Amino acid sequence: MSLPPILITTEQVAEFADELNRYPVIAVDLEADSMHNYQEKVCLLQFTTPDRTVLIDPLAGADLSSLRPLMANRQIRKIFHAADYDIRCLARDFDIEIDGLFDTMITSQFLGEAKFGLADVLRKYFSVELDKQYQRADWSKRPLSEPMIRYAAADTSYLHELVEILEAKLVEIGRLEWVQEECALLEKVRFATRQGAMFLRFKGAGTLSRRQLAVLENLLHWRDAEAQRRDRPLYKVFGNKELLELARAMPETSSQLANVAGVSSRLIDRFGRKILPAITAALNLSDEVLPIYPRGERRAKDPQIEKRLIRLKEWRKSAAAGLALDPGVLINNTMLEELARRHPATAADLAEIEILKNWQRQVLGDGILQTLN
Repeated sequence: MSLPPILITTEQVAEFADELNRYPVIAVDLEADSMHNYQEKVCLLQFTTPDRTVLIDPLAGADLSSLRPLMANRQIRKIFHAADYDIRCLARDFDIEIDGLFDTMITSQFLGEAKFGLADVLRKYFSVELDKQYQRADWSKRPLSEPMIRYAAADTSYLHELVEILEAKLVEIGRLEWVQEECALLEKVRFATRQGAMFLRFKGAGTLSRRQLAVLENLLHWRDAEAQRRDRPLYKVFGNKELLELARAMPETSSQLANVAGVSSRLIDRFGRKILPAITAALNLSDEVLPIYPRGERRAKDPQIEKRLIRLKEWRKSAAAGLALDPGVLINNTMLEELARRHPATAADLAEIEILKNWQRQVLGDGILQTLN
């Protein structure tokens, strides 16, 4: 197979956008560099039409705005596999919104596939082996190697044929509308705007005292600045587990720092002289300015709600087995907890529970009501 063309200029992208507009279905994927750089970004876009595969290199400086109208055109179906991250990245980096999504990973899940990663699906249906080493490749490096280009092209080259196979199966078992609704909801996902203290987004922060929170916040700001300076992902500078241990221990000296569990001598040698001042600054804060971890009002456990939740989970297990679906795909725990709390008694009550999807109300509604009443 010859290498696909790579478009690098605004004019080339605009011409290709005109070409894409002529097709009712296109396959799309992207590669990013979240594992290698501080500020992740889209490094490559892959498009496959019924006729050819083309790659677009956004790092070459081309304006991709000509892609926006066609990507937002619902009359053109866009095939992705595992679109969640891609949709968020396209919106953030290029203000590109997706309408007309068809996600083959969601489709695989609703067909009851035990393995639904792209490599697994392509292996099952086409006996194709994707080289997994490129899943962790640094896609921001240029020039791209020939194997990387082939790998990127393979991500979309089989999606048109795959959709024909999977969609026929969906229709056969009556689940096409389920997937269509899931895809329509997925089109709206976006990265959350980061606001407030950094510790609010840090797992384990809620277990710390106010003084320890102040230490953690200073350490998080230090790590962020260090990662930005080095242009490295946060985890490649200092791991979350180690930061949490430092916040708990609050070491004030080099000898105390050396005794913190999990913090290696390599990390101490590299960052110790920067870490200790950040900790000391937090230790010197007055009590009245120490951060407070926000805690929602704790609801007293209601035994009746707990009993209803147990019944719902047992029902879900049985319903999922009957439909040959993963229980979490059928209906997740958050939905079950809301159902147990709200205790709907009629179909009208179910209709008021907004987190339920339409297909869930239609397919699972009777079972939910019978379980709860």
